Amino acid sequence: MPQLVKGGKNTFGWSIVSEQGDIAIPPDAYAEYGFVEGETALVMSGSRKSGGLVLSRLETFMQSSIAGVLAEHGDLADHRIPEGETVKIGPRFYCRVQIKDMRFSVPLNTLEKYGIAKGSALLTVRGSNVGLTFIVKGPIIEEARKHPELETFF
Repeated sequence: MPQLVKGGKNTFGWSIVSEQGDIAIPPDAYAEYGFVEGETALVMSGSRKSGGLVLSRLETFMQSSIAGVLAEHGDLADHRIPEGETVKIGPRFYCRVQIKDMRFSVPLNTLEKYGIAKGSALLTVRGSNVGLTFIVKGPIIEEARKHPELETFF
């Protein structure tokens, strides 16, 4: 897993959004973050600087410093809101997805809220302790484009 710039984030590669909104989780990231086949995960908006989204196991999210978000919106955590439907809390959007075949699927209209379209190339990077980050803009994207050795996942 290369680190593109000294002191920068480690990258797992590019994940391409399918025509249906499926996003592959690179195998190394899948293992590192402890994703489990069939589990429900949480998707939240990425940072303003990098955009995209963060994929977090519910268990990991609940142990993070921002777990209060789910306490305020229990309907998101306890499955009363349909999978893939977003809830806006503060400046961020949140939705639930299911991990299946080392990927997750987000409805295309939901992806738009995250600034992502079908066919988008998302740079998959080691995020905070909350989750795996899929970014769409910013200086790290520009640097990643200079590295053809980065693997692409479909």
